Amino acid sequence: MKTSFSVALKYGIFIAVTLIAYFLFVRLFNLHENIWLRLFNGLIMATGIYYGIKYYKLSVSDSFTYIDGFKTGLITGFVGTVLFTAFMAIYMFHIDPKFTETLLGEWFSNYGEGTGILVFIILIEGLASTVVLTLTFMQLLKKSYNISQKA
Repeated sequence: MKTSFSVALKYGIFIAVTLIAYFLFVRLFNLHENIWLRLFNGLIMATGIYYGIKYYKLSVSDSFTYIDGFKTGLITGFVGTVLFTAFMAIYMFHIDPKFTETLLGEWFSNYGEGTGILVFIILIEGLASTVVLTLTFMQLLKKSYNISQKA
């Protein structure tokens, strides 16, 4: 029997690896500065969280509860977000520091916090989308206790 944490860790790592691969693929074609391509990140996150919760539900079948599914979705998204944020921090601070300057322009030059702000935004964006996506998918995957009304 799979535990909620092991399933979440597996799918969280899948999310992070897919997000990193997508970023590097976009970088390969020098499109990484186009912020509209980041919308695909949400699709990657949604897919990973949905299949993480669904796989956990199938592995425990009858003992699946809303709390277990919610916990699985949150941990999945948090793991994926933290790993991707760590990669982006390394990328922006060490591999391509000019990327941040190009992306932000003059927005944060007065404060000297441009890269830190971007890392923080990536983290908060990922955590917020994790909560919203988990709540959404649990409405689809939870057990229904509605009484069937046959007329």
